[in-house]
Amino acid sequence: MILSPLSRLYGAFANIRNTLYEKGVFKSFPLGAKTISVGNITFGGTGKTPFVAFIAEILADAGEKVCILSRGYGRENPKERVLVSDGNKILANVKNDGDEPFELANKLIGKAIIIADANRVAAAKYARETFGVTAFVLDDAFQHRRAKRDLDIVLIDATKPFEILREPLKNLRRADLIVITRANLIENIEDLKSEIAKFTDAQIFIAENKIENLTDLEHFPSNPQSTQKGTINYLVFCALGNPQNFFEQLKRENFNLTAAETFPDHHFYTQKDISNLEAKAAETGANALLITAKDAVKLKNLQFNLPCFVAESRMIF
Repeated sequence: MILSPLSRLYGAFANIRNTLYEKGVFKSFPLGAKTISVGNITFGGTGKTPFVAFIAEILADAGEKVCILSRGYGRENPKERVLVSDGNKILANVKNDGDEPFELANKLIGKAIIIADANRVAAAKYARETFGVTAFVLDDAFQHRRAKRDLDIVLIDATKPFEILREPLKNLRRADLIVITRANLIENIEDLKSEIAKFTDAQIFIAENKIENLTDLEHFPSNPQSTQKGTINYLVFCALGNPQNFFEQLKRENFNLTAAETFPDHHFYTQKDISNLEAKAAETGANALLITAKDAVKLKNLQFNLPCFVAESRMIF
C-alpha cells in the first residue's frame, strides 16, 4: 500500500504520541462510567455521527443515563465547554456547539446529554456530578487517548478506506470492533475485510446507510416524513467530509439529481450561498433543494424561495 505524504506525516506524529502513552509518559484517565469510543483512522467522513446516535439510543433504551462527549469541530469558541443539550432540551446554538453535536442534540432529545468540550476527562466529571451519567459515548475519539474507554470502535468508509490516514494501519490493533460503513457503495467487500484483518483481530461488522425520511426543512426535525421521491428534480448540496458518498447514495435510491454542489466540511452557510444555489437550480431545471441533517441545523435561519428537503439516513447492519 502506497501512503500519501500527509499520511506519512500524520503517522510519524501519531507514533510518537502513542509511544508516550504506552510508556506511561502521557496518562489516560477513566471517566467513572461505562465508556464507548467511536472514531476512525482516516480524515474525512466515515458516518460517525449516525453511528454515535445509534449507540446512544441502544444505551438509553437499556436504562443508562447517556452522555455524548464531542470536541465540536468548527465551533466559534473551541476551548469553551458548551452544554449542547441536557437531554430534555437544546440549550445552545449551532455556532457555539458545532454542527455535529447540534445534529446529535436534535436527534436524541429524551435520549442523551450532549457536551462539546475538548477536555473530555473534565467534561465527564462535570456530567457525572451534574446529571448522574452512567454511560459515555465519545465522538471521534480513537486518537483521544487521554480518556480511557471500555470499548473502542473504529469506523472505516468502504469507498475511501485508507485515503489519508490519521495514524498507521497497524494501530487498528487498539480497536475492539471495526465497522465498515457504506458497504453497499462498493462491489467487493470481502477484499476490504481481508485487508483490514491483516492489522487487527477485532470483529468486523458491515453496515450501510439508507434514506429513511425526507422532511421539509421548515418542519425538521420535529415532523419526519416517509421517503417520497416522486418526480421532483433536486439540486443537492452539502458540507461533508466525504460528499460523494451522499450523492452516490441518492443516485442508487433513484433520486432525480440535476446538479450537486459541495462546500468545505463544517461550512456555515450564508444567505448569499442560498441565492447562488437557487440560481444554479433554475439553470439546471431543479425545482427543490436536497440536503443532509448535518447541513439542516445550519440553515434554519436562512430564507428559501425553493422547497428544501432534508434526507435523513439510518444505519443498517
